[in-house]
Amino acid sequence: MKTSEQAATPSWGRRLVAEFVGTGALVAVVVGSGIAAQRLSPGDVGLQLLENSLATTLGLAVLIVVLGPVSGAHLNPVVSLADWYLSRKTGGGLTLRGVGAYVTAQGAGGVAGAVLANVMFDVPTALATTQRTGTGLLVAEVVATAGLVVVIFSLTRSGRAALVAPAVGAYIGAAYWFTSSTAFANPAVTLGRIFTDTFAGIAPAGAAPFVLAQLLGAALGIAAVLVLYPGPAAGQPETVAAAALVR
Repeated sequence: MKTSEQAATPSWGRRLVAEFVGTGALVAVVVGSGIAAQRLSPGDVGLQLLENSLATTLGLAVLIVVLGPVSGAHLNPVVSLADWYLSRKTGGGLTLRGVGAYVTAQGAGGVAGAVLANVMFDVPTALATTQRTGTGLLVAEVVATAGLVVVIFSLTRSGRAALVAPAVGAYIGAAYWFTSSTAFANPAVTLGRIFTDTFAGIAPAGAAPFVLAQLLGAALGIAAVLVLYPGPAAGQPETVAAAALVR
């Protein structure tokens, strides 16, 4: 006999499908809205970024609401890593093996999402040529990723998990504008954006430094969470994955 909790816990297959589909959909939103913005507002980069950021803000919030109950809607390797680290002593979140499975699904989804956006807008799938390099951009990725981790885990640890979807959407929408890198803040999204030579693309040479900056940002974000919220509030899950019954 299964307990009610076991019956409610999504299978690993469902979780990984959710992470694949969700990350793919997120990249499709980012890349697709970038292509649409280029076509609708040629010559006005500021308006293009506004259109791109608004679509991403809304799309990300919706994906978290829809997929949160299945996989926790991480859609981002740094969120999965933070989930494991913050719950490693109690086992309430992902295991390292689980992190590996999530990250694999997220990376594959990111690439698939970029290809899908290319197909929808009849753009050839090719490696991006947009150069995104420089110290300023890397610092921006550290800041954007650290802030994202703090937003997510401060809410889950303080019993406000219901606010994660709108808060994360709003934060990324704002970070498009207050960071010089336009806040990728996600290694899987960074990987996907290599495969579109459009407004949202990033040349392969710039991707690895972006990912390293994101990992550093995640570490700083985790440290900030541990200072601000050393443990979950009474009766609250430790992590976003625990909130979705991910064991």
